[in-house]
Amino acid sequence: MPENRATNNLTAARFEVHEVGVVKSVRECILKVTGLPSCINNQIVELPHGGRGMVLGFDEEEVQILVLTAKKFIRTGDEVYSKGEFLYLPVGENFLGRVVNSLCEPVDEMGEIIPAAFYPVFAEAAGVLDRIPVEKTLETGTLILDAVIPIAKGQRQLLIGDRLTGKTTVGIDAIINQRGKDVICIYCCIGKTYVSLMKILNIFREKKAMEHTIVISGIASASMGEQYLAPYTAAMLGEYFMRKGKDVFVVFDDLTKHAWVYRQISLLLERAPGREAYPGDIFYVHSQLMERAGYLKTELGGGSMTFFPIVEILQGDVTGYISTNLISMTDGQIYFNTGLFKKGIKPAIDFGLSVSRIGNKAQWPAMRELSGRLRLEYIQYQELLQMTQLRTTNISKEAEEKIRRGHAITQLLTQDKNKPIPMEVEVVYLFALSSGVLDNLSPSDIKRFQVEFINRLKDRYPDLLPEIRNTQVLTDSNKARLREELNQYFGVT
Repeated sequence: MPENRATNNLTAARFEVHEVGVVKSVRECILKVTGLPSCINNQIVELPHGGRGMVLGFDEEEVQILVLTAKKFIRTGDEVYSKGEFLYLPVGENFLGRVVNSLCEPVDEMGEIIPAAFYPVFAEAAGVLDRIPVEKTLETGTLILDAVIPIAKGQRQLLIGDRLTGKTTVGIDAIINQRGKDVICIYCCIGKTYVSLMKILNIFREKKAMEHTIVISGIASASMGEQYLAPYTAAMLGEYFMRKGKDVFVVFDDLTKHAWVYRQISLLLERAPGREAYPGDIFYVHSQLMERAGYLKTELGGGSMTFFPIVEILQGDVTGYISTNLISMTDGQIYFNTGLFKKGIKPAIDFGLSVSRIGNKAQWPAMRELSGRLRLEYIQYQELLQMTQLRTTNISKEAEEKIRRGHAITQLLTQDKNKPIPMEVEVVYLFALSSGVLDNLSPSDIKRFQVEFINRLKDRYPDLLPEIRNTQVLTDSNKARLREELNQYFGVT
């Protein structure tokens, strides 16, 4: 009997089983380790002094590990440990308004973040049967996009162009424009300088965009492992909100530098280089990331995740390996032209090379009605402008009218940075353009009209703009009121 009581009072000791490996060599951020016989790819290992690494490859004799974080310098002979676990990171609503690194650790000195759950970083994308068609409008606040290259929630739209042509600005403006629209935004910084990131954070704070935004910091001074991990962490955080029924918008700035980092890692792993020295699996690395965007069925949460990957090219060459890869795996591209940028046309978007494969299904009916011929008219204007510059003789009256209208379109589509335009205001601008009243105005008159006319509408018809936003159409009565106000503004009887 005493033996039974003693047995009942015993408590099972808690113990952990893990494999132990020994560091054979250290090369930059890559460790070669002997041991760990049960390892598999993407498995997490514990490094000396509390660091973490991830298995990227192995053979019969050694394991290749990418260092994610290292508290101290790792030396040959150090021991590493594996519990057979994959990389799970914290997620939750408390990440909104915060700046975190690729391991979801806060770097903004605002205290600890309490997670709601833990999600796998390298999750599989939802299957085709788990999705629904994308057709709801994502309002970017950039008139040229909303009118001509509409973006749908759940779409993957590539921003491509030379450096310093305004790609990041369009992504930032789209994030600013989501304020009050119940869209969670994630800005993923990859390979940029600390100063560049701070400028962007200051814009977000000034425009009060941090309330609905999470910033992932994978800046150039971070380890290669953190820079490689950054876009996957951004997608993982987005998936949490998407499966909660929220709409998510993610900007990857930029995937060119992410490809550079992965190329460095692959060369250190002694993998065979392919085209432009990139490894053969770079297409898979980016395609598995892009596939995580989409619009889920109601049974799976009913949320959406929209991607704006940014790619930098050299001297307008879109035929590079990374750029062509991403063009093939996205739903369209927005091409930024250096020549247009130097002429002062901002955003410097080239209509000829830009396309959205979703089409006008993603537009408001009012926007679809007014913007149908805008792309064609603008392209014809650009061609006509080039022809007239070469001719010394007089041009026809019809050509003069097209050039004047092209000037009006150009001025209307030129937009200051960090000042997104509400969609209902864009509809009013396009209605004025379609009526022809802007064709004979100077650039300064058009800019003054954009400010004064909207203020006039708000004073005289305070319910007009809210009605356009709620219905997303232009009714006959609304058109009549707009025509009357345009006639009064320009003094037409």
